[in-house]
Amino acid sequence: MSFRMLACDYDRTLANDGELSSEPQQAVADLTKAGWLAALVTGRGLQDLLTVCPNIAIFNLVVAENGAVLYLPQTSEPIDLSPPPPPKFISELARRDIPFSRGRVIVATEAQFAADVLSVIRELRLDLKPVLNRDSAMFLPDGIDKASGLTAGAARLGIEMSQIIGVGDAENDITFLAACGFSVAVQNAIEPVKERADHVTALPNGNGVVAFIRERLLAGPSAVPLVRGVVLP
Repeated sequence: MSFRMLACDYDRTLANDGELSSEPQQAVADLTKAGWLAALVTGRGLQDLLTVCPNIAIFNLVVAENGAVLYLPQTSEPIDLSPPPPPKFISELARRDIPFSRGRVIVATEAQFAADVLSVIRELRLDLKPVLNRDSAMFLPDGIDKASGLTAGAARLGIEMSQIIGVGDAENDITFLAACGFSVAVQNAIEPVKERADHVTALPNGNGVVAFIRERLLAGPSAVPLVRGVVLP
């Protein structure tokens, strides 16, 4: 299998405590210098991501808002893959004092308020579904997830999903990891992600991704081949 892109989740995968430190940044930069493409695949709202990750230009592609928004750093071009949340939905959440945040498409809240948001969705008969991400819940149009977003973004770059190595840690990463040609769970990932992954890093968060890049992707001929379904030593 000839892999051409590394696609990483942001929080608790490439980033530590919401911050992309210098070591992961340098590893991604070295990877792209070696001819790879790099993608960031995150549940964060686009504007929030651009605020916390000012060096976004090291990536060739950003899939934000859990697959609802593409962003091409080289052109600063956001591309919405779905309409924004209905105004009546936002108004009703505010009227009921349900805490939430919103991006261009996504609406998110803490997991403890997910049932309240679902009640509003049912009453308004909206075609929105919940997506869990550890202690948070995100609400998006049906059919939108990280897998659909990455597929759309990869197509724009001329990349097949089978040519992508995906790295993640949480529930909302499962679909996109399954769609990639090879999947990696960081050491701190939840068990369902680890159980489905082709490889689990020995280190957590960004440290695990850095080690995977340097020891597996940039190691040259000495690297062990990556094969779907074959667990790495």
